[in-house]
Amino acid sequence: MSPAAGNEASGAANRAASGMGKMIDLRSDTVTRPTEAMRAAMAAAPVGDDCYGDDPTVLELERRTAEILGKEAAMYVPTGTMSNQLALRAHTEPGDAVLIGPGAHIWFGEGGAPSPISGVVIRPLEGERGMFGAATLRAALNLDMGTVRARMQSPVRLVCAENTHNGAGGAVWPPDLLREMLDAAREAGLATHLDGARLWNATAATGIPEAEFAAGFDTVNVCFSKALGAPLGSALAGPAGLVERARRFKQLYGGGFRQAGIVAAGALYALEHHRGRLADDHARAKKLARGLAAINGLDVDVEGVETNIVRFRTTAVEAPMFAARCRGNGVMLNAYSQRDLRVIPHLHTTDDDVEAALDIFRAAAVV
Repeated sequence: MSPAAGNEASGAANRAASGMGKMIDLRSDTVTRPTEAMRAAMAAAPVGDDCYGDDPTVLELERRTAEILGKEAAMYVPTGTMSNQLALRAHTEPGDAVLIGPGAHIWFGEGGAPSPISGVVIRPLEGERGMFGAATLRAALNLDMGTVRARMQSPVRLVCAENTHNGAGGAVWPPDLLREMLDAAREAGLATHLDGARLWNATAATGIPEAEFAAGFDTVNVCFSKALGAPLGSALAGPAGLVERARRFKQLYGGGFRQAGIVAAGALYALEHHRGRLADDHARAKKLARGLAAINGLDVDVEGVETNIVRFRTTAVEAPMFAARCRGNGVMLNAYSQRDLRVIPHLHTTDDDVEAALDIFRAAAVV
């Protein structure tokens, strides 16, 4: 980096330090800490033993989550990965095939779990921004080749969608495309699962209730520790019988809680108090995107930023170097390849943070 760039980076760091007195962490919306009100709710939570099904706070969280999503039942679990993988296991048997959209977190971001845990074959579909329509789904189904040859195929049992789509920069499924795909899945007799880890953001961006997005899916995963700022936890919602089947696998996979109401209270508080503020994160993401687009050496699709995720590319400095420079001067962000990066504003991100981060990005992009 040139001396001029070094001076600029130093100035940006000083501004960040003087304005915030902290590191600006934009790696994810999972880095948040419980607010004081959330901590108070957690400290006061009535608890039982979730493995025995008698923790009152967990039961209330599950009831409320199912109500919001328009489902019969919900099950609180430690992580979104566990929730998604429990859905796959509950819907399938080993050797079955599961259709997913391009870049789906359920496969690319969960340690390859579908294969060792459920023994299923993952078949990614082609599409734009992580989405696919009815024609793509129908084309992926096995041809009718007769009974004998059909035994040689992995039978397609389940199709999964992701909304919002992490890998596509927080993209929201258009409702018409979603309904079209779900209609085709029903016609084919397939089970359906929605990875709605950030479904709250889809609702905040469109005004469409979560239950409307979830309608037509057999099961839905939602996360409390991402956009909503709870310390941990996700939920799997769906028909009562299927959720009960998934509870058996939850225990099998080591997901049984004891006095889980302490952390469930944080999730319940977030569910009731933090959904309404998500538009603030979306506005800051858009501001970040516009600022990044104005920096030489960086490329971002500003119009493609629909919610709280901003993915962008470096065209000069390689992404790991860019991220290292930023971290050294007060901003943490994630690099995903030699050119790709991501930032996500969240519960603790302020307008001043955005301005300070853009100063640091500007300096880090200098060759």
